[in-house]
Amino acid sequence: MKISRAVAILAILALFAVAPGARAQEAGGSQKKASSTRSTFPLFVNPTVLNCVSGSGHNQPSATVTVVKGKLNDTLTIKLRHFKPKLGFDLFTVQNSNLDSNGALDGSFVNFGLAWYQSDIEVNSAGNATVKIQTILVNQIFGFDPAASLTPTNTFHVGFWFDDPNDAVACGFNAGSPTPFNGTHNAGPVAFISVPDASTTLGPLCLSPSSTPGLCNP
Repeated sequence: MKISRAVAILAILALFAVAPGARAQEAGGSQKKASSTRSTFPLFVNPTVLNCVSGSGHNQPSATVTVVKGKLNDTLTIKLRHFKPKLGFDLFTVQNSNLDSNGALDGSFVNFGLAWYQSDIEVNSAGNATVKIQTILVNQIFGFDPAASLTPTNTFHVGFWFDDPNDAVACGFNAGSPTPFNGTHNAGPVAFISVPDASTTLGPLCLSPSSTPGLCNP
């Protein structure tokens, strides 16, 4: 009876001696995977249109993006909070941001470069909106046109534009000179956009920057 009990105790101790190591390995693996396949980041307001997107409360409007890398394609979820109710926006991924890494207007900015129309965003009566898209996003999103000598070009930035240019007139936008950032190519200015990483200069859809400056590992 004593021998059986001793054997049982040794077996239990052996089980617990192995289990923590296995659990630690599993935890470490999942953490490593999560860090390279998931990211949450804020978008920054275009300072010239802050008053045109702000709701009536004391809270500043915010836009937060979560991107998750999948096996065949990726998922992006964007959440808007404390916006002026009933505004409409158009979500794009773009090559360049017009803001620097601190969220200030970039004085050297030329243009947004290559742009992909991804979704509409409609703010509800409470000033909030949530949109989810599923496509190629993380590390690999790009476009090209051999006939126009456009080589594969990544669009690692995320931004959204006023769908109705008149919604930004009160902030100094000329509705008679709209931007092309909606389905009818008659949009307003950029409202919120991501900023480049201070060290890599890349947009936040690159989760695996290359050791070569300005490039992303696919």
